[in-house]
Amino acid sequence: MALAARLWRFLPWGRRVFPGPWLPRGVAGSRGLCCTRRLRGSEVMGNLGTFKRRLLFSALPYLGFEAYQVFSQAAMVHATAKVFRVEEILEQADYLYESGETEKLYQLLTQYKESEDAELLWRLARASRDIAQLSGTSEEEKKLLIYEALEYAKRALEKNESSFAAHKWYAICISDVGDYEGIKAKIANAYIIKEHFEKAIELNPKDATSIHLMGIWCYTFAEMPWYQRRIAKVLFATPPSSTYEEALGYFHRAEQVDPNFYSKNLLLLGKTYLKLHNKKLAAFWLMKAKDYPAHTEEDKQLRPITSGNKSSDPIILPPVQSLLNCVCSRCDC
Repeated sequence: MALAARLWRFLPWGRRVFPGPWLPRGVAGSRGLCCTRRLRGSEVMGNLGTFKRRLLFSALPYLGFEAYQVFSQAAMVHATAKVFRVEEILEQADYLYESGETEKLYQLLTQYKESEDAELLWRLARASRDIAQLSGTSEEEKKLLIYEALEYAKRALEKNESSFAAHKWYAICISDVGDYEGIKAKIANAYIIKEHFEKAIELNPKDATSIHLMGIWCYTFAEMPWYQRRIAKVLFATPPSSTYEEALGYFHRAEQVDPNFYSKNLLLLGKTYLKLHNKKLAAFWLMKAKDYPAHTEEDKQLRPITSGNKSSDPIILPPVQSLLNCVCSRCDC
């Protein structure tokens, strides 16, 4: 409406008399006369068709520019509202994640599963995986959720290859899928998993979780059973390999970036020192894992519980108890 109002005053509506412009008489055909006179409305209206065409052609660029401004402003407002909406959803999602509200988080994010926002998609991959890990999830549903998580992580990576979290969760989800696809696929995926963990660390060297996961990768291949090594050598010319020393380096690096950020990192520090026959340091890290405050189901598995008798000694749940027993015994772990 504003655009129409601006153009209205430029167009000649009706056949009324216009106060003509001041023009040289020579233009009207009077040769030699250089004085000027004001044209009457009837003279202007005599060439009304030509006048309208010229006026229309001169108004079109203005009309186009005004339309461009109107549509640009509308698009900007829409884009701003969309960004604000995504940021609001991400804030809600992060709050639910920190609160341990796994099911509510999943319900929130699945409403936006068709989104093209990488930050939203990798969070949805994480939420799908967390639902799959719940004790009440059936094996069939767990498998569906694992593959669903991989699809979300893949889309997140496609939308933003510079997102360290997209790389991290894509690698995690590929690792999960390997449990359903056999040893050959699992070993083949190991190269991809390592590549994405390393990329995540490169993009964000301060993310302790990515560093910790790279340590798990090293630990897993350092302790690979002999028969799996033999299969890997048959299937691949250069199968993935690592050492406990490499794993230990990553676990310590993660702890330096964010001390006490994860109970499992403390546990694996203890386990790795056991593999390296350093029982003193193994006991130190295992005790830290045992005393770690329980925030998640995983943390609770490492925390001491009692048998119900207040006077009784705490009973430590595996795996920490068995490892501490190993440290205290004379066995060669």
